[in-house]
Amino acid sequence: MDLAEQALTDAKTIAVVGLSRNPGKASHGVAVQLQKAGFRIIPVNPDADELLGEKVYRSLTDIPEPVDLVDVFRPAEFTPDIARQAVAIGAKTLWLQQDIVSAEAREIAESAGLTYIEDRCTAVVRSLAQITKP
Repeated sequence: MDLAEQALTDAKTIAVVGLSRNPGKASHGVAVQLQKAGFRIIPVNPDADELLGEKVYRSLTDIPEPVDLVDVFRPAEFTPDIARQAVAIGAKTLWLQQDIVSAEAREIAESAGLTYIEDRCTAVVRSLAQITKP
């Protein structure tokens, strides 16, 4: 089992930063697939109140419950701040989606002891490894 598969296997609650209201966007489709696989999804989007039947939070630091994995669908230039927020809330994993790479976010996350994954899709890894939650 690789690091990405292990991070998903260990996670129960996933904050999806940049979850879109648009069903045609990757963030929406990925979150739906994760939700269907049994993960608890917490949407993070400053412009929505409810997505996929869940209350939406403006930032990671507004979430009032523990988060295992932070799944990021935002451009790379925003990821260092998201990494700092992930550290602040005690997340275990920071995951930057496919085509998102940030040396600074990696440094912030890894220096705080978070598992760091970049340029990979949570839904693809979950599907290929057949990870589901009860």
